[in-house]
Amino acid sequence: MTRITIFPLPGAVLYPGLQLPLHIFEPRYRAMVSDALARDRRIGMIQPQRPVEGAPLFTIGCLGRIGDVEALEDGRFNIVLTGESRFRITRELDVTTPFRQVEAELLPEREDEVLAPIERASFEREAKRFADAQGYAVDWDQVGRLDDMALINGVSQIAPFDAAAKQALLEAETLPARCELLVQLMQFFGRHSDDDDDGVTLQ
Repeated sequence: MTRITIFPLPGAVLYPGLQLPLHIFEPRYRAMVSDALARDRRIGMIQPQRPVEGAPLFTIGCLGRIGDVEALEDGRFNIVLTGESRFRITRELDVTTPFRQVEAELLPEREDEVLAPIERASFEREAKRFADAQGYAVDWDQVGRLDDMALINGVSQIAPFDAAAKQALLEAETLPARCELLVQLMQFFGRHSDDDDDGVTLQ
């Protein structure tokens, strides 16, 4: 088991191997970053189940390592987290720090996972349809050069879905399962975005 300092942030999901820029301004999270920099530079990103103070946490998050850091004169930070490993919370710890801490199990990643050619083709076809419908400008030549894991995890991290959908993607146990869910979400979102200006909600 590993002790992890956590940053509960609705809608912010990190994946192993990817980066997440963060602007840290609340005093307790400035303390969290200062503490992490003095220790091992690691912070666990996880979503609360509701966007309220002290809300229960989802079970699975991603441990990130602080790479680039800009300390501003007023105590705020701009940092970039690089995802290292997903984790599963076993229990939240009773702590005196202003930030929350948990005991968690690190989840091993299968770095050799790939999609079948038909899965990759189906995903790219749906992604192009989704991007066109949403008015996104995408460099598809660059997309085509990404490996399967970077592509699926990257889209999962930045996709404009609600917190529950993003959490479901993070919890998918295999790359093909995450790819399949991502295609389903793009199809669902695409069908509902014209009627719902507030975005998609997956419960």
